[in-house]
Amino acid sequence: MTAAEDWKHWTEARTAAAGAPHGPLALTGTHWLEPEPAAIPGLPGRWWAADGAVKVSLAAADGIRPEGAAEDGPALDGEVTLLPDTDPGSQPLTYGDIRLVPIEREGELALRVFDPASPARAAFAGITVYPYAPEWAVQAVFTPFEDQQAVVVPNADGRERPLDVAGRIAFRLAGEDHTLTVSRSGDRLSGVIADGTSGRETYRFRFITLPAPDADGRTVLDLNHAYLPPCAFADHFVCPFPPPGNRLTVAVEAGEKQVLSK
Repeated sequence: MTAAEDWKHWTEARTAAAGAPHGPLALTGTHWLEPEPAAIPGLPGRWWAADGAVKVSLAAADGIRPEGAAEDGPALDGEVTLLPDTDPGSQPLTYGDIRLVPIEREGELALRVFDPASPARAAFAGITVYPYAPEWAVQAVFTPFEDQQAVVVPNADGRERPLDVAGRIAFRLAGEDHTLTVSRSGDRLSGVIADGTSGRETYRFRFITLPAPDADGRTVLDLNHAYLPPCAFADHFVCPFPPPGNRLTVAVEAGEKQVLSK
């Protein structure tokens, strides 16, 4: 498969995932929980945060079940403890066609509600992209920081949160030398960037993922694969803005542009 063919399959998979029944367009709410039990609009039961977990008090008649359970099987009854998505034992729930996902972000707990009938999903008409262009794939060299660092950056929900960063990549683009601060994502690298198209032709910032660097730090920055953050699809996602220095002056006319609505 050529690089252009791989990119085409990637764009098709991205569009399919965005429009999936419980994809990012289906997110209708992220409900941050307090220590005191409270109702969540549109859902049965009372929900709260305690001891690092999401708690809910339900009746069997409410019809909320663990994801994957039989539709005619027993529903949850009584007080239930739900581990957040940061725990390997996390268990999403279903309420009819709705998916409920407990999450944790910087010590705060919330419940996410994914509704396949969301207006955003119904209006989805695809993701606009720039044509594939090989010149936007460039060699890069990763230099790790001596110690893992965290920079505090604004998030799409208006709050500021620390963003863990692992080092910088250096590369040459459009005849100029550049650097970007990146994070570790397993063996791979990831970053949050803005450029000369941001907020005009493209969403206000985008994400990038790079292959694992080799022993000499060499990797590839392919901006044809610059992609929209989850908050481009729904306002209820928590997305970090680019850290200082990650705003390129060059107009990166590559990768995803915007979410297209009917």
